[in-house]
Amino acid sequence: MPSSCDDPTPYASLTPERILHAVESVGIECDGGLLALNSFENRVWQIGVYDQAPVVAKFYRAHRWTDEAILEEHRFTLELADNEVPVVAPLCIADDSLHHFEDLRFALFPRRGGRAPELEDSRVLSWTGRFLGRIHLVGRRLPFSHRPTLDATSFGRVPIDTILASDVLPPELQLPWRTIAEQALAGVEACYERAGSTACLRLHGDCHAGNLLWTPDGPHFVDFDDARNGPAIQDLWMLLSGDEHSMARQLDHVVEGYQTFIAFEPRELHLVEALRTLRLLHFAAWLTRRWADPAFPPAFPWFADGRYWQDHILALREQVAAMSESPLVRLFG
Repeated sequence: MPSSCDDPTPYASLTPERILHAVESVGIECDGGLLALNSFENRVWQIGVYDQAPVVAKFYRAHRWTDEAILEEHRFTLELADNEVPVVAPLCIADDSLHHFEDLRFALFPRRGGRAPELEDSRVLSWTGRFLGRIHLVGRRLPFSHRPTLDATSFGRVPIDTILASDVLPPELQLPWRTIAEQALAGVEACYERAGSTACLRLHGDCHAGNLLWTPDGPHFVDFDDARNGPAIQDLWMLLSGDEHSMARQLDHVVEGYQTFIAFEPRELHLVEALRTLRLLHFAAWLTRRWADPAFPPAFPWFADGRYWQDHILALREQVAAMSESPLVRLFG
């Protein structure tokens, strides 16, 4: 069974009473209403407030981010909000966005509603592209100092080593998985070489449909918890789906909107399949590190099954082939 060296019960003391006491410690008068929202890395709750709209409280996992890294994320989203980009930025109370209560660290956010974006709609893709262009226009002003860079080391080598150092791999799959993982990492590095020098800017970092709330006035970008430095294409490729021709059409609409505000670098298309590969490795390592957290086995029961790793090997083999072909480079435009 998978195991983890991280604190297996980081939220054991996060009782409803402590949640309310923490929020009230910054002057919010809670009405006792609590609603758990979907989150695994952190814990997120909607908090009822007397005679006001509810707020959303995010309690940060201990030891994942430093205070400086969290504050850097907050400053980025506040900077975006100041530039009229529709992000859900933290509330500042007494000039502070990160709050401490005993051993807890938390931030408060306004509640924002919305639905999943219809990413098959060309207008939605173009609209989203325009806002991503505005995010990157701000993001390129300066890099993060306390948050990492998305690269082959942080999202490739480190995850591989994490998995190999654990007991998650069935013994009979250890050699096949190691072999294909190393081949995949070599493919990633080759993609980066083909892309050449690319701009490294502050990113949302995890820009997929689940982190976009769509309203009649357009999107709200939420959850910048994975914000980091990296290539611009990282915030675009997860909006694409389907076969290579469908992805090329979708990308055309995204880039149409994106270039309203900032130039798109076509050579970054060499990185799309590399970034997809890194995401596969990073996700498997994340589950490995978090498996002892009691919230994870019920949510990801298939991770304890050897079939997961057989499928993972197949997925990495497919990515090795995809990285050698780079279909979007051939089809886009």
